[in-house]
Amino acid sequence: MYVVMGVAGSGKSVIGAAFAHALDVEFVEGDDFHSARNIERMSAGIPLTDDDRADWLHALAFRLRVSHNADDGVVIACSALKRSYRDILRAGAPDTRFIFLNGPRKLIAKRLAERPGHFMRAAMLDSQFATLEEPSDDENPWVCDIRRPPDEIVKDLFTRASL
Repeated sequence: MYVVMGVAGSGKSVIGAAFAHALDVEFVEGDDFHSARNIERMSAGIPLTDDDRADWLHALAFRLRVSHNADDGVVIACSALKRSYRDILRAGAPDTRFIFLNGPRKLIAKRLAERPGHFMRAAMLDSQFATLEEPSDDENPWVCDIRRPPDEIVKDLFTRASL
């Protein structure tokens, strides 16, 4: 079980989908689990609160539990910005590995500005960075520098997963 995490625009969907393909497991887009209300709020430029995120996180934790219980692998793209959010997800499957896509704010802002039609607006990036609690060493995250090409990141992730 893997959760590819980071702020909006860090590449969670791109890296997550490619990594899942490399592992030959299902990829789950965490954004698809947001309620219509949450999408409306984000589309209007209103940052989500912990209460707004609760049902979303529990739904993703349940999805992790389903894969864990079936002994199937899964890669989920989910911002997982706070440790408390990761704890909820980890409760679904204790063996979940978090992959933190980390990079400079300027690069991420550029990516968001170039992404057409997504509900997450570039103006929301400040709230994402304000909320972000980078995973600590005791969470044993795999940290990836997003300045590297996606194929290199996926290759490194696949190598780590194969060890």
